[in-house]
Amino acid sequence: MSGDLAESESRKLLQRLRDTLAAPGRSQDRLDNITHHIADSIGSEVCSIYLFRDPDTLELCATEGLRAEAVHRTRLRLGEGLVGRVARTGRPLNTPNAPSEPGFRFMPETGEEVYPAFLGVPIQRVGEKLGVLVVQSRNARLFSDDEIYGLEVVAMVLAEMAELGSFSGGESNGMPRRHRFPTMFRGTGAQDGAAEGQVWLHEPRVVITNPVNDDPQRERARLNEAVAMLRTTLDTMLSDEGIGAGDHKDIMETYRMLAHSRSWLRRMEEDIDLGLSAEAAVEKEQSHARVRLEGSADPYLRERLHDLDDLANRLLRILTGQGRDTGAALPENPILIARNIGPAELLEYGRKLRGVVLEEGSVGSHAAIVARALSIPLVVNAGRIGSEALNGDAILVDGDVGLVHLRPEDSVAVAFRDKIAMQAEAQKRYAGLRNLPAVSTDGTRIELYMNAGLMADLPSLHGSGAEGVGLFRTELQFLTRTRVPKRGDLAGLYRRVMDNAGDLPVVFRTLDIGSDKVLPYMKPQDEPNPAMGWRAIRLGLDKRGVLRMQLQALLRAAAGRALHVMFPFIAEPAELYAARRILDEQIERERAMGHDLPSLIRVGAMLETPSMAFAPPAFFSSCDFLSIGGNDLKQFFFAADRENEAVRRRYDTLSPSFLLLLRQIIERADAAGTPISFCGEDAGRPIEAATFAALGMRRLSMRPASIGPVKHLLRRIDLSELAKVLQQGIDEGVPTLRPAVTDWLARNG
Repeated sequence: MSGDLAESESRKLLQRLRDTLAAPGRSQDRLDNITHHIADSIGSEVCSIYLFRDPDTLELCATEGLRAEAVHRTRLRLGEGLVGRVARTGRPLNTPNAPSEPGFRFMPETGEEVYPAFLGVPIQRVGEKLGVLVVQSRNARLFSDDEIYGLEVVAMVLAEMAELGSFSGGESNGMPRRHRFPTMFRGTGAQDGAAEGQVWLHEPRVVITNPVNDDPQRERARLNEAVAMLRTTLDTMLSDEGIGAGDHKDIMETYRMLAHSRSWLRRMEEDIDLGLSAEAAVEKEQSHARVRLEGSADPYLRERLHDLDDLANRLLRILTGQGRDTGAALPENPILIARNIGPAELLEYGRKLRGVVLEEGSVGSHAAIVARALSIPLVVNAGRIGSEALNGDAILVDGDVGLVHLRPEDSVAVAFRDKIAMQAEAQKRYAGLRNLPAVSTDGTRIELYMNAGLMADLPSLHGSGAEGVGLFRTELQFLTRTRVPKRGDLAGLYRRVMDNAGDLPVVFRTLDIGSDKVLPYMKPQDEPNPAMGWRAIRLGLDKRGVLRMQLQALLRAAAGRALHVMFPFIAEPAELYAARRILDEQIERERAMGHDLPSLIRVGAMLETPSMAFAPPAFFSSCDFLSIGGNDLKQFFFAADRENEAVRRRYDTLSPSFLLLLRQIIERADAAGTPISFCGEDAGRPIEAATFAALGMRRLSMRPASIGPVKHLLRRIDLSELAKVLQQGIDEGVPTLRPAVTDWLARNG
């Protein structure tokens, strides 16, 4: 047929494609037949299919009209030539004169120079690029809108068939088989540790087994029924009194507005009329929306991408009955894969997980906080692993270096198991030190504490040999709920924490939210630099009701026991003094109400900004204790955002400049007689921990699993000798003291 693809012709073509794909035989024969059918239906002399053989390389896999010897020989890089341009942009390219287009690449082996008219459309599935479908003609003409639309519908069917593996057989063409071959993803390690297990997809991809319809009227009816069900579900959720006001309701209102969009439904019905099934029509519009919104310069529109994705996925689950609630059981050693995940959802999985891999996320995200609390390896920013992984796939997660091996080769798996075995053996060795003090060979005693944020952390307190909880993060109880927790619930939790700790001290840090930790029920601030914005104690002093309620809960939980309270992110002394006044007011209130008061109240500040290194002596004297928040202090000192991979590893903790800052803080705290500790990821790294101890730090707080390795090293070295090594390097002006420290440790065995 020449000219436009009419509805009946489109359906006939799609049905022929379906029959071709269902027929037995080689995948290459299928591809050859497909290009023949498409060229015949659209009335073009040429039809070619290019597929990705790896993320950066397209390969000509089948053609009708070009030279057969070019198949599997012609390759293009992503963005190279007109085909590469279509693949990179995800948008159709229609031109009557291909050689005149910018970026045109002449490929003499194909013989395409006699076909100036070019139309290329992407073969993609929900933003995942699979290849490019091209038609060409001798007549120098623009293809019509109907032809472009019809070819996009065909490309959608090809995408679904590629997803099902219809084009990747076992022939010798060298094309990799989808979802079969080993793949490595390089992300960012957000929680240390290594784990081996099986993939468990948080949101399994809906599998569309038949993208072509036989009865458009029936498919329209299925679609309209599913959309009506979706709208009813959203209306019910909005009318639920428990949803309350604020962001949750705003999000649901956005979903409802999108679900009631007439243009969205109309476009899907038009796709069905051209031959797609209801499910394929939903995915086609989802893919198109992703391309439009991902390329938008408007941040608001880009944020709507998540809303559209979620809405389309809900509709697909209604249509197919697939999704999380299918009754499938977790594998024996599940490793969770998700695009992103909230803290409450991650806590629901709990310690059943062996590891977590996220396509998005950050080292300071809610998920990272929970993963640290659960002591499970976490890798974030792992590309599009959710598109490549299947439930049950073998997977290796290395949170130490941010690598993920999906369906690993045997040699990789053996080496990885050796690493896990070595770590397990080391942990057994460290367990023997549990009840021994961290005393260096020169007799210096270092107190080692653990960080916590969940009740589930507390069993590690006695098992790790920690001398107490140096930091209990109270924000997790706020982050995992849909509304502000009640004072009684918080008091009960804090009481259980103290009960589990027994005679060991617990330092409760008051609510540290803002920046990367936004409460689900709190309107986020549109701040250009939230890490330096309205957060932690700044928020607490402005929203005093929440701070008062939390302090009341802590006072009631302690009732007759010692209470250690630490205020976060103090940037000037006045903030600490204001917070102490609020605490004093709550103490008097509790006394007036006849409640039991703590036997002892010690108040401290978290020193996370360089400004406090220069605070007046009165500040250091006014604190019962101080804790250096190493993660924030380092990012502000070096002006290097710890969420930015381009800079966060650029500056070394063992820089002389940073160590001199720490030494100044330690000396000022010692002069005031105020105990000081270092809390953060670096405290749990043995080399850094030894360096801090040599500077004069006598308390370190870290995750439980780090206490053994740190104690093991501290008990084998002379801190006074290491202090001399540090001073020599500082005097010499070396850029970092790490080589000097590691060389000294090596010389001392």
